[in-house]
Amino acid sequence: MPLPPSSAKPTLAAIARGTGVSTATVSKVVNGRADVSDETRAKVLTALEEAGYRSPSQRRGPAGPDVVEVAFDTVDSAYPSALLNGILDHAASTGVEVVVSTTGRRRAAEPGLDRKAQRIINEGRAGVIVVTSAYGEPGLSALLRRQIPVVVIDSYNPPPADVVSVGAANWAGGKAATEHLLGLGHRRIGYLGGPEAIECNQARLHGHLSALASHGIEADPGLVLHGRFRAEYGIEGLAALLSRTHPPTAIFAGNDAIAVGVLREARRRGVRVPEDLSLVGFDGTALARDSVPALTSVAQPLQEMGRAALRAVLRQARGEQPDTHRVELATQLVVRESTAAPETSGVVLPSPVS
Repeated sequence: MPLPPSSAKPTLAAIARGTGVSTATVSKVVNGRADVSDETRAKVLTALEEAGYRSPSQRRGPAGPDVVEVAFDTVDSAYPSALLNGILDHAASTGVEVVVSTTGRRRAAEPGLDRKAQRIINEGRAGVIVVTSAYGEPGLSALLRRQIPVVVIDSYNPPPADVVSVGAANWAGGKAATEHLLGLGHRRIGYLGGPEAIECNQARLHGHLSALASHGIEADPGLVLHGRFRAEYGIEGLAALLSRTHPPTAIFAGNDAIAVGVLREARRRGVRVPEDLSLVGFDGTALARDSVPALTSVAQPLQEMGRAALRAVLRQARGEQPDTHRVELATQLVVRESTAAPETSGVVLPSPVS
């Protein structure tokens, strides 16, 4: 039996007849229940989309302000807090409400993402801002198939071409961090990054390597390590670098959390920062300002990134086309107390290669 035409007001019963399942099963799919097979769920979701089905709450029309959902892995660090402050600041000025959801650190399975996308429709969200690694291409595709406005902030991997993304100038920031250390006289500079394959980590590393190359310095692969954007990895990473035959005199950490871990381990080992080891972080969060010593860091404009993401998702919700699918904001090196010239080095660096 064919599905109802798009001009009709499809009911769950009509969708059930068209797909050969029970009305109860269709209801379970609409409400995101788990007790439906993946094959049946996919068939029902396709039918709902083709029929233009909208939940009763959507058909009643908006009863209040727009609501935007912001999806994080977790909110237990300074980075998401700063982004959220920017989102909330712009939301307050526009009368928009913000709902926060978390996915945890494990990438969700595609059926779970389909349920989440349908739940977002059922709850009448104006759009979604994604600040999480759990939304890979399958998760974003689940949102796009349902025409849910979506913006990604500093995504782990390049999003689909038609998804708006907001981020910072990671390559330029990585280059600035290493140029600062080179200017102080450091030659052996370690890089402790986040997960190797993710886009922002790769850009920061490439900026670091570019700075070394511009001064005619060959990068030592043994001084480049990858882990997680967590303080625990800073502890592990410093231990690994100090075990080298020729350890570095400076470290560029892929984010402030890693740098704080380096500080903790350095203190435990009696390594003085910056006298024995200079250290630069990335993000410019409160962690950098409040650490001891205060951390030199490449500051991302995190609050402005949050505001830009909310502006972009609201434009989509109004049916406007984005001016650009990539918003990239400038970074700024903030020099504090964790960097200095190496005490034992009288080395004068060569001028940058033209």
